[in-house]
Amino acid sequence: MLVDVDDAGVATVTLNRADKHNALDSAMFDALLDVTGTLAADRRVRAVVLHGAGKSFCSGLDLSSLGSGGGARSLLDREGDALANHAQRVSLDWGRVRAPVIVAITGNCFGGGLQIALGADIRYATPDARMSIMEVKWGLVPDMGITQTLPRLVPLDVAKELTFTGRIITGSEAHDLGLVTHVADDPLAAAQELAREIASKSPHAVQAAKRLYDETWAGAEPAAALMLESTLQVDLMGSPNQLEAVYAGMARREANFSDPD
Repeated sequence: MLVDVDDAGVATVTLNRADKHNALDSAMFDALLDVTGTLAADRRVRAVVLHGAGKSFCSGLDLSSLGSGGGARSLLDREGDALANHAQRVSLDWGRVRAPVIVAITGNCFGGGLQIALGADIRYATPDARMSIMEVKWGLVPDMGITQTLPRLVPLDVAKELTFTGRIITGSEAHDLGLVTHVADDPLAAAQELAREIASKSPHAVQAAKRLYDETWAGAEPAAALMLESTLQVDLMGSPNQLEAVYAGMARREANFSDPD
């Protein structure tokens, strides 16, 4: 796993098993959890771009590695009273990163790889990327947090069809279905351009907006959702970065925002 944070606060995370199409083995699971923990704690980070080295984003589980010694079963373990198990956290812990997370998908994005991508905020893919909820091929169900991510993107009938069949769809088809936000010939470049744009905004406002939607988008009680809007807004109003946004806008200059505490 490679991580680079530039001067603008854009973190680029690279899945780095190109020879295996970035298939997930135990070491990669551990590395992903380390990375999300590090990025969640790094106040410099204003946007994250996640992509895979080589031809593919992630081809799913490395069955040859995890199939021996109970490796796959150990991924179902939970630490203490944690809500999610080890495998689920690899997808869901991107939500712990306060900055927006953008995924660039090329080549194969299967099974666990797709579930990792679904855990991000925004997804770019090439038109010919190959994507699948593939677990049925192995007689299994998707179990890396998909119940918390897929319902926000597609209707139930679409989710069922893709899961029951395990069929491979292109990036263009995924975009039509709502799994992918944008299609681009160079998704990494497009994701990095968007990340730089996001990084130029007030990080307090962007992170508050991510929290607002993550906590209210599906199933939240209206009273709680509306209260969160007000609470976050009160916290932002009159803060240094909010005032800097106003002053910069009035002066028609580039804003100079400070990192969150």
